[in-house]
Amino acid sequence: MSSHRQSKKRRYLTWAVAGAAVVAGAGIAAQTSMAATTWPAQRTYTGRAFDTCAAPSLAAMKAWHTDRFYGAAAVYVGGKNRGCAQPNLTASWVKSVSAVGWKLIPLYVGAQPPCQSGSNPEKLTAATAASLGKADADDAVAKSSALGMKAGSPIYLDMEAYDTTNTSCNNAVLTYVRAFDKELRAKTYRAGYYGFTSSSAKAVANATDRTDLPGNLWYALWDRQNTTTADWPFGASQYTGHSRAHQYMVNSKETHGGYTITVDRDAWDAPVAITG
Repeated sequence: MSSHRQSKKRRYLTWAVAGAAVVAGAGIAAQTSMAATTWPAQRTYTGRAFDTCAAPSLAAMKAWHTDRFYGAAAVYVGGKNRGCAQPNLTASWVKSVSAVGWKLIPLYVGAQPPCQSGSNPEKLTAATAASLGKADADDAVAKSSALGMKAGSPIYLDMEAYDTTNTSCNNAVLTYVRAFDKELRAKTYRAGYYGFTSSSAKAVANATDRTDLPGNLWYALWDRQNTTTADWPFGASQYTGHSRAHQYMVNSKETHGGYTITVDRDAWDAPVAITG
């Protein structure tokens, strides 16, 4: 996501321009292509989460868990546009931090829009959007599964900011997202999406055709409000039933248990990985 692939100055320019519980069925209303499969019960976490570029060491995760300020952590499971190496992110790490009590949020940095500024190792086009979406979803599932994140888990697709007024670009992005989500669900993984309220999240939330769009929306709105309701910018009936997350603060340098890490803060009320 932008917090880990752009400078702080560029992040704000981009933005300007452009309690755990297990519940069954939450967040499914907005999704399609799920009826034919018997789905594992969804694991939902409600509380404060963080995301950072590289998964912290096991020692740091144990230390950060002692004060219970955060209960969940997002980890970059894969994608050609993933910004950091992940020396700590292994199946053993996932098992160990889950045993400590952490809830994990799988994040996949897939292909980015053709009209997006800057260079990325993988960009989609109108011609490749559908095939890339399917292939990236297959890779996301393989990577998540190898880490011990089981079927029924969500995978959040990271889509950075872009010019949504560019109709051909926006249509290509939605084609890619639909193909990605449809393939996730075919493999019994839930579809989530990270994007900006000014662009990439808005494109999904406001799309008239809801076919195969993500059922869980993680929106970036850096207003420092730890909420998924008070500043929700889209329709009140959208993404209800534990299907929202909010990245509300970025570049927060914090120390817990003697370990200092720069993270982004998230208000979470949405699915997390099924591990263990």
